[in-house]
Amino acid sequence: MAGSRRIASVDGVRGVASLIVVIYHCSLISLPHLDGSLAAWLTQSPTKLVFAGTEAVMVFFVLSGFVVTLPVLRDGFAWSRYYPTRILRLYLPVWASLVLATILIFVVPRNASTMPEGSWMQNGQATTVTWGSFLSEASLIPASYDINNVLWSLRWEMIFSLALPLFVGAAVLLRRHALVAAIVACALTVTGRIVDVDALVYLPVFMLGTLMAVRLDDLLTWARRPRHAAFWPSATALALMLLVASWLARPIADAGSITSRTLWGLAGVGAAIIIIASIGWPRLSTLLERRTPQWLGRVSYSLYLVHVPLLATLVYLWGTENWLLAVTVGLPASLLLAGLFHRYVEAPAHRLSRFVGGAVSSRVRSLLA
Repeated sequence: MAGSRRIASVDGVRGVASLIVVIYHCSLISLPHLDGSLAAWLTQSPTKLVFAGTEAVMVFFVLSGFVVTLPVLRDGFAWSRYYPTRILRLYLPVWASLVLATILIFVVPRNASTMPEGSWMQNGQATTVTWGSFLSEASLIPASYDINNVLWSLRWEMIFSLALPLFVGAAVLLRRHALVAAIVACALTVTGRIVDVDALVYLPVFMLGTLMAVRLDDLLTWARRPRHAAFWPSATALALMLLVASWLARPIADAGSITSRTLWGLAGVGAAIIIIASIGWPRLSTLLERRTPQWLGRVSYSLYLVHVPLLATLVYLWGTENWLLAVTVGLPASLLLAGLFHRYVEAPAHRLSRFVGGAVSSRVRSLLA
């Protein structure tokens, strides 16, 4: 069955995407200090792909729809095991990252007025932590987050995880019409950008991954067909262009315009094509299955959770005028911290979540016997 397979290349995609998110946040620290023409060139050319952080989150969402759905298709899957396992697997590292961020905020005092006016460092980073703000962010209920800025996306991961039966049920019902359903999902995410409704932007992107999982056997058969040598490179280039299309169009379509919003909505489409290319293009799969992308994929969740608290702390510690030192040290330090966090927090949390999930499932079976 498709659900019994593990596709290593998608782990590599996750790893590369997580590194891009880190570089993106480094760029948010750097851009206020760069010449305007240089900043425009970096963000309105293909170089934007190197730090397309928000767009990389769309890749995460497609991946979640894909990999979280696959186990549901396996024989012996139990919802009574899934829910406690999934919830703890998401929440426990989140809570640990908030504890880490809180400690760093108290150890290194923060004064937002010392940061560039209107910058991400000034507006997106907490300078104090209260019990109320900590518990609020720990719940993953708010729409925005300051203690650990990246948790906004985990809110959508949790919503999708809780609603997984609805997504899988819809995908199974629409299995024979998966291509039409995928086109509708793409149209919805574009519409969501235009009308500025986050749920309409993000949830259809998860659905794209769910549809891919339900039709994985057919997708693999299609991907293995003989192709013209230019097919997969062209498809990958198209996907990458769609990811950053709204940025490439900035010289002629201002941010916030209908055209810009429409192009921004296409990032979800690009994310889905990237996942398909990672499965179907042998050369890309080989690259993604190498040691470095696979290691990044293994620690990606930890890297995602710990890098912003660390980067922000370094900027406040050394001062915004030393931004280059902060990002130069912060990038490798984030990778090191992610490795430690994965080993001592995330991996034990996964083991605990599996144990609790198994215990709950066994208890439910015994009650129903």
